[in-house]
Amino acid sequence: MRRIIFGAFMISLLFTGCKSMQRMKNNEAALPAKQEQAETKVFSVAEPQAPKEQAPAATQTPIKPVRTQTETFTFDQKDDATKYQGSSFFVIIGSFSSVENANKYKQELIPQGFNPIVLHSETGYYRVCVNSYAEEASARQRVNQIRSDFPKYADTWLLIKR
Repeated sequence: MRRIIFGAFMISLLFTGCKSMQRMKNNEAALPAKQEQAETKVFSVAEPQAPKEQAPAATQTPIKPVRTQTETFTFDQKDDATKYQGSSFFVIIGSFSSVENANKYKQELIPQGFNPIVLHSETGYYRVCVNSYAEEASARQRVNQIRSDFPKYADTWLLIKR
């Protein structure tokens, strides 16, 4: 009797596991389409277009959503505060728990054409900022430009001043 109950239990677990795996696969397949639809609704007006020929997968670069975070911060250098007065959107290219590491990273970015500054976040992190903007659309455009021009900075994100 115990063997029958145990066997029935094992079979039910097997079937339950298969269904949940199938659901996860279906959800993962639908997720990029949902994100793409949401992004086009928020940032652009979609117009009907003729179907385009698909380029090879190696040349297509999907646009990753821009991560944003809202927090208060102070400028590491006092003169930076006056330069960036009126800016609410900051393009962050690195985040560190020590000011020494943030300053080392800042020095690495200068030869690449960036003009970085260090921000001290309310969370205790030191954010390395490369640009600031008064308008969110301009800041998002710059994040995407950095991501495409410098693939190693694909995790660039947007800090919104609280």
